[in-house]
Amino acid sequence: MVGRPSTEYDAPRVGGLPIDPVRVALVEDNARYRQSLELLLAHAPGFTLTRSVARAELLLADLESAGRSWDLVLMDLELPGMSGIDATRRLKALDPDIAVVVLTVFEEPATILDAIAAGIDGYLLKKSPAPELLAQLKSILAGGAPLTSAVARTLLELVRVQHAPARAQRDQVGRLDLSDREQEVLRGLVRGLSYRQVGDACGVSIDTVRTHVRNIYRKLQVHSVAQAVSRAIRERLV
Repeated sequence: MVGRPSTEYDAPRVGGLPIDPVRVALVEDNARYRQSLELLLAHAPGFTLTRSVARAELLLADLESAGRSWDLVLMDLELPGMSGIDATRRLKALDPDIAVVVLTVFEEPATILDAIAAGIDGYLLKKSPAPELLAQLKSILAGGAPLTSAVARTLLELVRVQHAPARAQRDQVGRLDLSDREQEVLRGLVRGLSYRQVGDACGVSIDTVRTHVRNIYRKLQVHSVAQAVSRAIRERLV
């Protein structure tokens, strides 16, 4: 997918604050892979790439000095200078409403959990085929928190390894006062399902799922799907 040398650039921005298309910024230091993503997003309905850089510091400088923002940031983890995890923490501190989706080669459990703790909204692997990658990104529009299947399996394995005895688990969940349905929704989030997929699995509407998710946030004292998943795994709630 390489035709010309890739350079950092500012793509044309959509005027005002449109709901659609989603404004995307890309942080990727591999020029060849960055250009492939630029080409993919250029032909992806519902998305417009407005910034593409090799270093996270450049994106943060835009946000801090010029007040520029995006709806979605695709973030590599291993970058020159500031790491993707540190950059995610800084981005979320400056604008919690920006969705940050990691796009990386790393699938080790510790790295995944570190990224979740930093506040990421999704974790995708670079080896994913382009159609799967695009489908995962589109799930964000439906309120999802995209995880590639390999990452979801890793998280599930962590749950299995760290699983507490059933009685201890029930006691912990009881203390948090999660209902049976909320536990079911939380398990779906840990599996990486979108709100719509959770609703289909539970036989309820997407609006009902959103209501359950708000209740889960309140009871777990978290503010995002990634934080809810991180606490569920850390405290063995599912």
